[in-house]
Amino acid sequence: MTDEEQIGTKLIELETEHRDLDDAIRSMEAGVYVDQIQLKRLKKKKLQLKDTIAKLKSSLIPDVPA
Repeated sequence: MTDEEQIGTKLIELETEHRDLDDAIRSMEAGVYVDQIQLKRLKKKKLQLKDTIAKLKSSLIPDVPA
């Protein structure tokens, strides 16, 4: 498996986890009792995943010499 394939596989895993967190956050916010601390933790984790996904996608773009 090449580096690009490994990165692609990792991207799929992270994007799935990101979507799952998004669903969990939405369902938590829809509930009657909202644990604000847990909600903040989930949102922070989601943001970290988004940053990691952006970095991995950026690494797939070939460098173009100026």
